[in-house]
Amino acid sequence: MDEFVAGAHQDCCTNEGERKSHHSDKMKSNLISRLNRIEGQIRGVKGLIEKDTYCDDVLNQIAAIQSALNSVGKLLLEGHMKSCVIERIQAGDQEVIEELLVTVNKLMK
Repeated sequence: MDEFVAGAHQDCCTNEGERKSHHSDKMKSNLISRLNRIEGQIRGVKGLIEKDTYCDDVLNQIAAIQSALNSVGKLLLEGHMKSCVIERIQAGDQEVIEELLVTVNKLMK
């Protein structure tokens, strides 16, 4: 996860009052590729349902999609923690901890 090296980016969390991320081009490309594959998998599941495919086969495809989405979430969370969260804590913003805990709880449901 070298894309999130401290000091290698601009102020991550705010830009004229708007919160934004600052992923490297490599990371963006990786995330977009993963999401494109997931999108294709979802279309595939839709096709399986339209073809009345055996339920267990469809459920296994859904499990694969969930796993792929979890992987994307883990990458984003790691980058967020290594960049925005650290920067905001260093700037004295302790609210980021509560925000992070809420997000992690949502991811773990």
